[in-house]
Amino acid sequence: MSPFKDHFSAQAGDYRAFRPTYPAGLAAALAAAAPARGLAWDVGCGNGQFSVSLAEHFAAVHATDASAGQIAQAEAHPRVRYAVAPAEDSGLPDGCCDLIVAAQAAHWFDLQRFHAEVRRVAKPGAAAALVCYGLQQLDDPALDAAVERFHNGTLGPYWPADRWKVVNGYRDLEFPFPELPVPVPALAMEAVWSLPRLLGYMSTWSGVKAAARALGRNPLEAFAEEIAPLWGDAETERRIRWPLTVRLGRVG
Repeated sequence: MSPFKDHFSAQAGDYRAFRPTYPAGLAAALAAAAPARGLAWDVGCGNGQFSVSLAEHFAAVHATDASAGQIAQAEAHPRVRYAVAPAEDSGLPDGCCDLIVAAQAAHWFDLQRFHAEVRRVAKPGAAAALVCYGLQQLDDPALDAAVERFHNGTLGPYWPADRWKVVNGYRDLEFPFPELPVPVPALAMEAVWSLPRLLGYMSTWSGVKAAARALGRNPLEAFAEEIAPLWGDAETERRIRWPLTVRLGRVG
Protein backbone atom coordinates (compact mmCIF):
# COMPACT_ATOMS: atom_id res chain seq x y z
CA MET A 1 0.00 0.00 0.00
CA SER A 2 1.37 3.41 -0.90
CA PRO A 3 1.29 6.01 1.91
CA PHE A 4 -1.31 8.76 1.81
CA LYS A 5 0.07 11.76 -0.07
CA ASP A 6 -1.44 14.78 1.69
CA HIS A 7 -1.63 17.52 -0.93
CA PHE A 8 -4.26 19.48 0.97
CA SER A 9 -3.76 19.93 4.74
CA ALA A 10 -1.38 22.86 4.34
CA GLN A 11 -3.94 24.76 2.27
CA ALA A 12 -7.11 23.61 3.99
CA GLY A 13 -8.20 27.16 4.85
CA ASP A 14 -7.77 28.32 1.26
CA TYR A 15 -9.56 25.22 0.05
CA ARG A 16 -12.60 26.04 2.13
CA ALA A 17 -12.53 29.71 1.15
CA PHE A 18 -12.13 29.32 -2.60
CA ARG A 19 -13.49 26.00 -3.83
CA PRO A 20 -16.82 26.09 -5.74
CA THR A 21 -19.86 24.35 -4.26
CA TYR A 22 -21.77 21.38 -5.60
CA PRO A 23 -25.28 21.96 -6.96
CA ALA A 24 -28.12 20.88 -4.68
CA GLY A 25 -29.37 18.57 -7.41
CA LEU A 26 -26.32 16.31 -7.05
CA ALA A 27 -27.10 15.16 -3.50
CA ALA A 28 -30.77 14.80 -4.41
CA ALA A 29 -29.94 12.64 -7.44
CA LEU A 30 -27.67 10.35 -5.45
CA ALA A 31 -30.15 10.08 -2.60
CA ALA A 32 -32.81 9.03 -5.11
CA ALA A 33 -30.61 6.05 -6.08
CA ALA A 34 -30.11 4.89 -2.47
CA PRO A 35 -32.37 2.13 -1.10
CA ALA A 36 -33.08 4.18 2.06
CA ARG A 37 -32.12 7.50 3.63
CA GLY A 38 -30.42 6.25 6.78
CA LEU A 39 -26.65 6.69 6.47
CA ALA A 40 -24.44 8.13 3.74
CA TRP A 41 -20.65 7.86 3.82
CA ASP A 42 -18.89 10.84 2.21
CA VAL A 43 -15.40 9.54 1.45
CA GLY A 44 -12.55 12.01 1.10
CA CYS A 45 -14.93 14.70 2.30
CA GLY A 46 -12.37 17.52 2.44
CA ASN A 47 -13.92 20.44 4.29
CA GLY A 48 -17.38 18.86 4.28
CA GLN A 49 -19.11 21.01 1.68
CA PHE A 50 -20.79 17.99 0.06
CA SER A 51 -21.32 16.27 3.42
CA VAL A 52 -23.61 19.09 4.50
CA SER A 53 -25.51 18.84 1.21
CA LEU A 54 -26.01 15.10 1.74
CA ALA A 55 -27.32 15.79 5.26
CA GLU A 56 -30.38 17.42 3.68
CA HIS A 57 -31.38 13.95 2.44
CA PHE A 58 -30.03 11.45 4.99
CA ALA A 59 -30.61 10.93 8.69
CA ALA A 60 -26.85 10.80 9.21
CA VAL A 61 -23.68 11.37 7.20
CA HIS A 62 -20.33 9.81 8.12
CA ALA A 63 -17.72 12.10 6.54
CA THR A 64 -14.09 11.01 6.46
CA ASP A 65 -10.85 12.40 5.09
CA ALA A 66 -7.26 11.30 5.49
CA SER A 67 -6.23 14.96 5.89
CA ALA A 68 -6.52 16.16 9.48
CA GLY A 69 -6.18 19.74 8.23
CA GLN A 70 -9.24 19.40 6.03
CA ILE A 71 -11.32 17.86 8.82
CA ALA A 72 -10.27 20.69 11.14
CA GLN A 73 -11.82 23.15 8.65
CA ALA A 74 -15.02 21.15 8.11
CA GLU A 75 -18.41 22.80 8.39
CA ALA A 76 -20.35 21.63 11.45
CA HIS A 77 -23.81 20.12 10.95
CA PRO A 78 -25.93 18.20 13.48
CA ARG A 79 -26.38 15.21 11.15
CA VAL A 80 -22.75 15.04 9.97
CA ARG A 81 -20.04 13.31 11.98
CA TYR A 82 -16.49 13.89 10.81
CA ALA A 83 -13.50 11.60 11.29
CA VAL A 84 -9.91 11.50 10.12
CA ALA A 85 -9.73 8.17 8.31
CA PRO A 86 -8.48 6.84 4.99
CA ALA A 87 -10.90 5.78 2.30
CA GLU A 88 -9.74 2.20 2.67
CA ASP A 89 -10.56 1.96 6.40
CA SER A 90 -13.67 3.94 7.30
CA GLY A 91 -14.17 2.78 10.88
CA LEU A 92 -17.81 1.98 10.06
CA PRO A 93 -19.54 -1.28 10.99
CA ASP A 94 -20.48 -3.85 8.37
CA GLY A 95 -23.59 -3.34 6.25
CA CYS A 96 -24.59 0.12 7.47
CA CYS A 97 -24.50 2.50 4.47
CA ASP A 98 -27.27 3.35 2.03
CA LEU A 99 -24.95 5.51 -0.07
CA ILE A 100 -21.18 5.67 -0.42
CA VAL A 101 -19.91 8.66 -2.41
CA ALA A 102 -16.49 10.09 -3.16
CA ALA A 103 -16.57 13.59 -4.65
CA GLN A 104 -13.34 14.81 -6.30
CA ALA A 105 -11.38 12.30 -4.24
CA ALA A 106 -11.35 8.75 -5.70
CA HIS A 107 -8.26 9.40 -7.81
CA TRP A 108 -6.22 9.51 -4.59
CA PHE A 109 -7.46 6.14 -3.28
CA ASP A 110 -6.03 2.64 -3.33
CA LEU A 111 -9.01 1.57 -5.41
CA GLN A 112 -8.94 -2.17 -4.79
CA ARG A 113 -8.89 -1.68 -1.03
CA PHE A 114 -11.49 1.08 -1.26
CA HIS A 115 -13.84 -1.12 -3.27
CA ALA A 116 -13.46 -3.87 -0.67
CA GLU A 117 -14.37 -1.35 2.04
CA VAL A 118 -17.40 -0.21 0.03
CA ARG A 119 -18.65 -3.80 -0.21
CA ARG A 120 -18.09 -4.30 3.52
CA VAL A 121 -19.99 -1.24 4.73
CA ALA A 122 -22.78 -1.25 2.12
CA LYS A 123 -26.30 -2.38 2.90
CA PRO A 124 -27.75 -4.76 0.30
CA GLY A 125 -28.58 -2.69 -2.76
CA ALA A 126 -26.70 0.39 -1.57
CA ALA A 127 -25.64 2.98 -4.13
CA ALA A 128 -22.01 3.93 -4.74
CA ALA A 129 -20.93 7.01 -6.66
CA LEU A 130 -17.75 8.65 -7.86
CA VAL A 131 -18.02 12.35 -8.72
CA CYS A 132 -15.41 14.57 -10.31
CA TYR A 133 -15.02 17.87 -12.10
CA GLY A 134 -12.19 18.95 -14.36
CA LEU A 135 -11.14 22.28 -15.78
CA GLN A 136 -13.49 25.21 -15.36
CA GLN A 137 -15.26 26.72 -18.37
CA LEU A 138 -15.43 30.50 -18.65
CA ASP A 139 -17.69 32.63 -20.81
CA ASP A 140 -14.98 33.57 -23.31
CA PRO A 141 -12.99 31.24 -25.66
CA ALA A 142 -9.83 33.34 -25.24
CA LEU A 143 -10.00 32.98 -21.46
CA ASP A 144 -10.64 29.24 -21.73
CA ALA A 145 -7.61 28.87 -24.00
CA ALA A 146 -5.37 30.79 -21.59
CA VAL A 147 -6.48 28.68 -18.63
CA GLU A 148 -5.96 25.48 -20.59
CA ARG A 149 -2.43 26.51 -21.60
CA PHE A 150 -1.60 27.25 -17.97
CA HIS A 151 -3.15 24.01 -16.69
CA ASN A 152 -1.75 21.66 -19.32
CA GLY A 153 1.45 23.49 -20.30
CA THR A 154 2.91 25.56 -17.46
CA LEU A 155 1.67 23.22 -14.74
CA GLY A 156 1.81 20.02 -16.79
CA PRO A 157 5.04 18.64 -15.30
CA TYR A 158 3.97 19.48 -11.74
CA TRP A 159 0.56 17.88 -11.44
CA PRO A 160 0.36 14.64 -9.43
CA ALA A 161 -0.12 11.81 -11.92
CA ASP A 162 -3.57 11.12 -10.49
CA ARG A 163 -4.76 14.55 -11.63
CA TRP A 164 -5.12 13.29 -15.19
CA LYS A 165 -7.70 10.74 -14.03
CA VAL A 166 -9.88 13.73 -13.14
CA VAL A 167 -9.18 15.54 -16.39
CA ASN A 168 -10.30 12.36 -18.15
CA GLY A 169 -13.58 12.40 -16.25
CA TYR A 170 -12.83 9.14 -14.38
CA ARG A 171 -13.58 7.28 -17.61
CA ASP A 172 -10.61 4.97 -17.11
CA LEU A 173 -11.04 4.54 -13.35
CA GLU A 174 -11.85 1.05 -12.14
CA PHE A 175 -15.49 0.90 -11.00
CA PRO A 176 -16.62 -2.70 -10.37
CA PHE A 177 -20.27 -2.02 -9.54
CA PRO A 178 -23.11 -2.41 -12.07
CA GLU A 179 -23.62 1.11 -13.37
CA LEU A 180 -26.88 3.01 -13.20
CA PRO A 181 -28.07 6.01 -15.21
CA VAL A 182 -27.64 9.27 -13.33
CA PRO A 183 -31.13 10.74 -12.72
CA VAL A 184 -29.95 14.26 -13.60
CA PRO A 185 -27.16 13.79 -16.19
CA ALA A 186 -26.23 17.41 -17.02
CA LEU A 187 -25.17 18.58 -13.59
CA ALA A 188 -22.53 21.27 -13.19
CA MET A 189 -21.15 23.50 -10.49
CA GLU A 190 -21.58 27.16 -11.31
CA ALA A 191 -20.23 30.39 -9.87
CA VAL A 192 -20.07 34.09 -10.75
CA TRP A 193 -16.59 35.33 -9.88
CA SER A 194 -14.28 38.29 -10.30
CA LEU A 195 -10.73 37.70 -11.51
CA PRO A 196 -9.20 37.81 -7.99
CA ARG A 197 -11.72 35.19 -6.87
CA LEU A 198 -10.81 32.93 -9.79
CA LEU A 199 -7.10 33.32 -9.05
CA GLY A 200 -7.77 32.48 -5.40
CA TYR A 201 -9.43 29.26 -6.48
CA MET A 202 -6.57 28.40 -8.83
CA SER A 203 -4.10 29.01 -6.00
CA THR A 204 -5.55 25.91 -4.29
CA TRP A 205 -4.50 23.67 -7.19
CA SER A 206 -1.90 21.12 -6.13
CA GLY A 207 -0.10 21.74 -9.43
CA VAL A 208 0.38 25.40 -8.56
CA LYS A 209 1.77 24.52 -5.13
CA ALA A 210 4.16 21.94 -6.59
CA ALA A 211 5.34 24.29 -9.36
CA ALA A 212 5.97 27.11 -6.87
CA ARG A 213 8.13 24.80 -4.73
CA ALA A 214 10.09 23.53 -7.72
CA LEU A 215 10.57 26.89 -9.45
CA GLY A 216 11.06 29.08 -6.40
CA ARG A 217 8.32 31.41 -7.61
CA ASN A 218 4.57 31.26 -7.96
CA PRO A 219 3.64 30.61 -11.62
CA LEU A 220 0.19 32.03 -10.94
CA GLU A 221 1.67 35.54 -10.85
CA ALA A 222 2.76 35.39 -14.51
CA PHE A 223 -0.56 33.80 -15.45
CA ALA A 224 -2.43 36.64 -13.72
CA GLU A 225 -0.52 39.16 -15.83
CA GLU A 226 -1.34 37.21 -18.99
CA ILE A 227 -5.04 36.86 -18.32
CA ALA A 228 -5.70 40.36 -16.94
CA PRO A 229 -6.00 42.09 -20.36
CA LEU A 230 -8.31 39.32 -21.58
CA TRP A 231 -10.54 39.64 -18.52
CA GLY A 232 -10.83 43.43 -18.51
CA ASP A 233 -11.79 45.12 -15.25
CA ALA A 234 -10.62 42.66 -12.60
CA GLU A 235 -13.80 43.19 -10.59
CA THR A 236 -16.01 42.24 -13.55
CA GLU A 237 -17.81 39.05 -12.59
CA ARG A 238 -18.02 36.23 -15.09
CA ARG A 239 -20.03 33.02 -15.04
CA ILE A 240 -17.91 29.89 -14.57
CA ARG A 241 -19.01 26.26 -14.95
CA TRP A 242 -17.47 22.96 -13.90
CA PRO A 243 -19.39 20.12 -15.59
CA LEU A 244 -19.67 17.13 -13.27
CA THR A 245 -18.94 13.54 -14.17
CA VAL A 246 -20.89 11.03 -12.06
CA ARG A 247 -20.35 7.29 -12.09
CA LEU A 248 -23.21 5.68 -10.17
CA GLY A 249 -23.49 1.99 -9.34
CA ARG A 250 -25.33 -0.57 -7.25
CA VAL A 251 -23.46 -2.54 -4.59
CA GLY A 252 -24.41 -6.13 -3.86
